[in-house]
Amino acid sequence: MAILEVLKYPDPRLSRIARPVEHINGDILRLVNDMLETMYAAPGVGLAANQVGAFHRIIVLDVDLENPQKNVYKLINPTIARSEGEILWEEGCLSVVDFTAEVRRAAQVEVVAVDEHEKEIKIEAAGLLAVALQHEIDHLDGRLFIDRISRLKRDLYTRKRKKMLRTGTPPPTEKPRVMI
Repeated sequence: MAILEVLKYPDPRLSRIARPVEHINGDILRLVNDMLETMYAAPGVGLAANQVGAFHRIIVLDVDLENPQKNVYKLINPTIARSEGEILWEEGCLSVVDFTAEVRRAAQVEVVAVDEHEKEIKIEAAGLLAVALQHEIDHLDGRLFIDRISRLKRDLYTRKRKKMLRTGTPPPTEKPRVMI
């Protein structure tokens, strides 16, 4: 297994749409395991293949902060089959450094995917798991959480980030509690 580089905004590859996985083979399984290792090392609770420069519809999640590695999700070709309600959640992202914002999401979702053994799974989710699923599926569709906030907030962050990159200023080392 290997720790992969996580792409950072404004890398244009983050806006690419991932393609469905046609065959689960050794390369796909290796990618899934590398993504998990990368997510834990970051540290984060979710990671989409787009974030590591692989444009396959794959996400990994582990939102159980009390028992890490006990409730791991490895989802291939995930889709949101149903959503309901509304929740406002403070989101951060491994690809969007030094910024969090409240994002409006569905409060409950049902996600359908296949696992690494090509078995179909359905996940009924609420709370952090529902938010993380939606956040990661957005990545697969080429969207970041900052695409869901006001244009003013997004523009302010974009200018700040570009200045950081231009001047070589590193982001602060303090991170929010949960990075999706």
